[in-house]
Amino acid sequence: MATADDDALYVLTAVLLTPAQFPSVLGDDYPAACTALGLEPYAEGYGLVLGQDGAGARWTVVIDDVSLVAVAIASWDCGMEYDLSPDERTVVAALPGWPLDVATAAPGLPAPHDPDREEGDRAPLSPPDGEGWGPAQRRLGADEVALQWADWRAQMDEDASPEEPGGGDGEGEGGNGDSAPPADGAEGTASVRDPYDGVRRALAELRGYLEEAPPVGRVRSAFATGEARMLRADGPGWSLVARTDDMAFVLLDDEPREVLPVARGSKLPALLEALDAMAVRPS
Repeated sequence: MATADDDALYVLTAVLLTPAQFPSVLGDDYPAACTALGLEPYAEGYGLVLGQDGAGARWTVVIDDVSLVAVAIASWDCGMEYDLSPDERTVVAALPGWPLDVATAAPGLPAPHDPDREEGDRAPLSPPDGEGWGPAQRRLGADEVALQWADWRAQMDEDASPEEPGGGDGEGEGGNGDSAPPADGAEGTASVRDPYDGVRRALAELRGYLEEAPPVGRVRSAFATGEARMLRADGPGWSLVARTDDMAFVLLDDEPREVLPVARGSKLPALLEALDAMAVRPS
């Protein structure tokens, strides 16, 4: 991205930061994600280009050429090479560090490290602690459930049913989420035992989104198999993953690494349909 080797950015990966598709590690919605990076939440969005400079330091370069980043990501996803070289005129900001884990490094450079800081410089971006649990880890966990939906769905079929909930303890990454009978999306029908108080609160807040629109990006809809859609929604202390033709899963700040099933029941289908109708979607 620059002519001098020391100033060049050796691109490793890139992600979109748009109302419909943003790194959920940064916030519950698009404006919150932008605020985490010191950006204005423009409707057109941004592209985040993650790489190293000539000294090996980590940098996140924000550009306003969203289409360029989208094409690069689509090419890489298809196993094709794509030289992502943004024009300097598209650069909005260069932020030290990376907000996400990046498994690769540029060949021939020192190992990735944070750039040197001077007094008054902003702290480098960094991924959340993988050993801890909080809003960022909860949202990342929900992203993983969405990515591995078939595996989680199969686990619910094997480990639990509304009639005979499984007896696992939910330990380990993700947990099996069957410490109480699955809710069915209707208030008052699930077990009164925790952690389903938190699940009912999340479902009630989701219904509130239908009455008063939340910040953009709180509810997002993406393609799933067949004619179904995959929904991702977040709120204070909770995240939801659901397929419009199936059940849902909820993760809570108050229940570390637990993935709590919400059975389809009688009320959930209508709620998911209404949420899908108001959700933002990738263009």
